[in-house]
Amino acid sequence: MATSKRPLTLLIAAPRGFCAGVDRAIHIVELAIQRYGAPVYVRHEIVHNKFVVDTLRAKGAVFVRELDEVPDGVPVVFSAHGVPKAVPAKAESRGLSYLDATCPLVSKVHRQAERLVESGRHILFIGHAGHPEVIGTFGQVPEGAMTLIETAEDAETLAPTDPSNLAFLTQTTLSVDDTAEIIAVLQRRFPEIKSPRGEDICYATSNRQSAVKEIAGRCDAMLVIGAPYSSNSVRLVEVAEREGVRARLIGRAAEIDFGWLDGVETLGLTAGASAPEVLVREVVDLLAEHFEVQEVPVDGVEERMVFKLPRGLEAA
Repeated sequence: MATSKRPLTLLIAAPRGFCAGVDRAIHIVELAIQRYGAPVYVRHEIVHNKFVVDTLRAKGAVFVRELDEVPDGVPVVFSAHGVPKAVPAKAESRGLSYLDATCPLVSKVHRQAERLVESGRHILFIGHAGHPEVIGTFGQVPEGAMTLIETAEDAETLAPTDPSNLAFLTQTTLSVDDTAEIIAVLQRRFPEIKSPRGEDICYATSNRQSAVKEIAGRCDAMLVIGAPYSSNSVRLVEVAEREGVRARLIGRAAEIDFGWLDGVETLGLTAGASAPEVLVREVVDLLAEHFEVQEVPVDGVEERMVFKLPRGLEAA
């Protein structure tokens, strides 16, 4: 006898999933494999998503932690998060041909950091210690030219040697609200601090956080598809929780805990900027096996951003 499934309303956030920088980075690896043949080496995970990395590995990408693991005479791709200047310099000294898949919005922060240091300012960099993007940005300027600020408390207790000669920059994948709080502390304590030209937090991070806020009030719970080490994905969970909704991060549909969904009538669903849409559909399909799913389309900002490929790959 067929059992009737419990109804579940599913609000899928928009926009969600891949941003232009992630799309470009993946495309660079695919085109490099087409042009040069496998294997193409990639320093660090091209983007923070196991499904994406495994898919590229199956096509012939080899992921390594450091340049030393790349043999002579093969091309190497640098990840979307950016690398310290020492890395391309080392590649050049070894005669390696390399492709830089750094997101152009991260590169923009790199250039700002260089200009600020050249103008004699000390940079307070808002970000998370150990994140590849932070390591890459610190690697653009001489040691000691930047100080990492992770929390509002850090901003309160900081004692710079020259408070009148400061600037701040931020990682591109932070919580918009947390960052605004830290910036407010810095601007209150150091009124002369120089702000970045435009917003450092990238459009995709801001848009995905806004989309979560948009649906949070209508949900009993929310699932975020993304990797535990993906900064922008983890921030989406935090944003949902801050809006009063219990939220969980999952990598794939198989990680759904159906006990956790007991009593949930309306479920929110979104995906971090490095999670492909195929994983969203995989989650929807599995939910549909357990519930009578009613998908409710949610209108969001339409993203039209496209980044050019590096020179030499456009024709590939």
